[in-house]
Amino acid sequence: MMRSLEHAGVDVLFGYPGGAIMPTFDALYDHKETLHHILVRHEQAAVHAAQGYARVSGKTGCCIVTSGPGAMNTITGIADAMVDSTPLVVICGQVGAGMLGTDAFQEVDVVGVTQPISKWNYQIRRAEDIAWAVARAFYIANSGRPGPVVLDFTKNAQTAMIDYEPQVVDFIRSYNPDPQPVEGAIEKAADMINKCVKPFMLVGQGVELAGAREELLELCEKAQIPFGTTFLGLSAAPTEHPLNMGRLGMHGNLAPNVMTNQCDLLIAVGMRFDDRVTGNLKAYAKQAKIIHFEIDPSEINKNVKVDLSVLGNCKKTLSEVSKLVEPATHPSWIEGFKPYADKEFSKVINPALNPTDGPLLMGEVVRKVSEAANNEAILVTDVGQNQMFACRYFKFTKPRSVVTSGGCGTMGFGIPAAIGATFGAPDRTVCMFAGDGGFQMTIQELGTIMEQQCPVKMIMLNNNFLGNVRQWQYMFFNKRYSFTPMTNPDYEKIAAAYGIPCRTVVDRKDLDSAIREMLDTKGPFLLQCAIKEEENVLPMTPPGGNVDEMLLEIK
Repeated sequence: MMRSLEHAGVDVLFGYPGGAIMPTFDALYDHKETLHHILVRHEQAAVHAAQGYARVSGKTGCCIVTSGPGAMNTITGIADAMVDSTPLVVICGQVGAGMLGTDAFQEVDVVGVTQPISKWNYQIRRAEDIAWAVARAFYIANSGRPGPVVLDFTKNAQTAMIDYEPQVVDFIRSYNPDPQPVEGAIEKAADMINKCVKPFMLVGQGVELAGAREELLELCEKAQIPFGTTFLGLSAAPTEHPLNMGRLGMHGNLAPNVMTNQCDLLIAVGMRFDDRVTGNLKAYAKQAKIIHFEIDPSEINKNVKVDLSVLGNCKKTLSEVSKLVEPATHPSWIEGFKPYADKEFSKVINPALNPTDGPLLMGEVVRKVSEAANNEAILVTDVGQNQMFACRYFKFTKPRSVVTSGGCGTMGFGIPAAIGATFGAPDRTVCMFAGDGGFQMTIQELGTIMEQQCPVKMIMLNNNFLGNVRQWQYMFFNKRYSFTPMTNPDYEKIAAAYGIPCRTVVDRKDLDSAIREMLDTKGPFLLQCAIKEEENVLPMTPPGGNVDEMLLEIK
């Protein structure tokens, strides 16, 4: 197994040992020079760390855990990786093949449990199958639309002796990771772009996964197509690009959401028309022709019926379309975004970034951290209001710079994902934002940070609430704050116990110096910011509402 992982190009592993995987960990002892194993404090963190590693590096993340409860603790991360298209290989220990089905100690049907939430899974029952299974797993995980693969590794397969022969898998008869567009689709897409008057592009994570930033911008600049980005596609293009109109979705920007329902051609690239982007499907872009650039055929017409699908890797398909597109300008259409952007700036953004008094606000903290890091840092978030504010006010200049739990919305994702990101991009600054709720869900991983001295810059936005749920309770449940107020521990003492420098900011005048101290500190740092307790994320499209009916204030 160790030699197969080395042959697959693995250099970092995240994991936690146990009885049914002990032979593998014993073998790992002799491969410490080539396989850097990171001991996490909980198996869920192993998967999230592997996700963070994969998202910033473009490589396949890998983790190893034991059977039973160890394997089951990875389920949340596997599901998260599946919906967010993150390439992972998760190796779980299992009882010996002769004991399968006997309810042996720490036996769980891992294959049965993970089948609906993995791209492929396989139970290795013979040592002869290890090299083949590992090669196949890594090929499937990071080809086509990426995703998680689970290998259930029986104990007898771990201990049997064979002559190792490296395997290469680059073709599977029933698997087509590189679908080609139907004949004429490229030409038709170019023709639709050439004839449109009000084009608008939706940029998803598929652009990041394909490494297609250059091709995307070439097409948009040539045909002057304004675009908006999804949650996971935020760093697919520079924040300050003149054609970047902001983020789509429930807590996105006003202009791109409104103009989605005014364009005459909607071009979706590497995104899946998630409900948080579309809102009410019955009123979504009904006036527009729709082109969908997508590598996964199952996403075509799944949620939104399109006029043209362009199957394939968007790095190739965007380039081919761009060659046929005629240079164009759409000045009045592009100018039409400005009134909505100005309205949002005056009502929401400026008050969030430039408060004159009162408690600290999340937006001002996020923007100051981003700018202090020259807008070049990797943003990792937990889930909740911290996530919404961080993704709204952090700025991006480099690709693969946002690591957040999109489709699952997994609280506790932030700390372990940030750990993984420091190993996936060791030359970059990693800034992790979390609320006081999500921070406590994986707080044990401060032990991993302590042991590895991971240089994670942790910014806790502490409002003593489960903030996102509280906002919904405020808006939709008559302000009945049912079990959302938080009684918090002394985080400075907790950080001190782990040997992690910490500073708490309550007063706005201390914020700049605290951020500078955090970024200048070698190794990890926890910056705790006391935030206004009942701050709300705006704009907001109410659940089930139309994308062009965003709320700029809550009465």
